[in-house]
Amino acid sequence: MLEHLSFRLGNQLFFVRVEDADDQIAGPGSRRGLLTVAQGTNGHACILPMRKRMLRSSWVADRPGWGLVDARSGRPVDPHALVTDERIEMTDWELHDMAVQVVREHLQQQGFELMSWQGNPEVDPSIWFIGKSGRPGWVVVRAALFPDEEPERPDHWEDIARGKSHLSTIGHFAPVGSAGSTS
Repeated sequence: MLEHLSFRLGNQLFFVRVEDADDQIAGPGSRRGLLTVAQGTNGHACILPMRKRMLRSSWVADRPGWGLVDARSGRPVDPHALVTDERIEMTDWELHDMAVQVVREHLQQQGFELMSWQGNPEVDPSIWFIGKSGRPGWVVVRAALFPDEEPERPDHWEDIARGKSHLSTIGHFAPVGSAGSTS
């Protein structure tokens, strides 16, 4: 788990990790994962410190406003203040994540049941699903942005297949090409 919550506001991406302000409970994932996804997408890594109120046995934000702090500097984050009118080009991570979404939707339209997926371009396979045989299958997704050539199957394909063979020998490659506006 890279983040606990993510959202887009205007032209900015925010990735949030919820943490116990009293450091008594450790949630899933890590700050390292949070920083990885924020860096890969040119987004903002934020911590949301929460404090347990014993009186009502509920959790509340420990900081005022949005309650967010920058994961690197510890300074308060006001997402509205970071939004601009600037057009921002998609990162390779975002392009890959979009390609994974396209393949997921295609698999679902074909009647396959999705088991899991992830948008990190450094992790293979990108998608696990239940095939028509009832057995799991996996998909390695690669994305390209026009005018780049269609993506090719990765050079380490055999390593991927060998590494996943204890779970499934049914592997697929899905190249996804995209074109965008530059104006």
